[in-house]
Amino acid sequence: MSTVYGYIRVSAKDQNEARQLTAMQAFGVEKKNIVVEKQSGKDFNRPLYLALTGRLGPEDVLVIKSIDRLGRNYTEILSQWANITKERRAAIVVLDMPLLDTRQGRDLTGMLIADIVLQLLSYVAQAERENIRQRQAEGIAAAKANGVRFGRERMEMPEGFRRLALRWQKGAISARKAAAELGISHHTFLKCAKEYIKL
Repeated sequence: MSTVYGYIRVSAKDQNEARQLTAMQAFGVEKKNIVVEKQSGKDFNRPLYLALTGRLGPEDVLVIKSIDRLGRNYTEILSQWANITKERRAAIVVLDMPLLDTRQGRDLTGMLIADIVLQLLSYVAQAERENIRQRQAEGIAAAKANGVRFGRERMEMPEGFRRLALRWQKGAISARKAAAELGISHHTFLKCAKEYIKL
């Protein structure tokens, strides 16, 4: 007897899977058969996904919200698709793309159409990720060129810091003593004093 499974992945621990979960339940996947994995897709070491696909048998159905839940790039998506549909002989339903539903049209023409659509969508998904990365890199470079600084704001040092930093540089006072006088940590004093002296 076939079983319908749902696989949900969110990239970060603080992302919400509610949208994907709602779509799965609307499709009719039982809650007990829905696997939720909170892990980045940058590598494919996803234990829950691997356990789920490992137990898929002929006529079982794997439901995913979008094609990029299968992998991070074109090659990976095609490889996972082939493993599930051809080696395990299970079906895949991609909710965002009704043409990618291998439950129907298992004849040669149906499989050909699904394969063509899959290849096209996988290519588009990878190209879009690469475009996003390129736009981010260009945005960061432009911001830096305009004087925008990234990272933590530099901590404002207490009054007397410069005097004590110069005394520390000359060996007239220890870093611990200077930090204690300023009411800051030894580590903070050292870090800021070294930066100040470099200027």
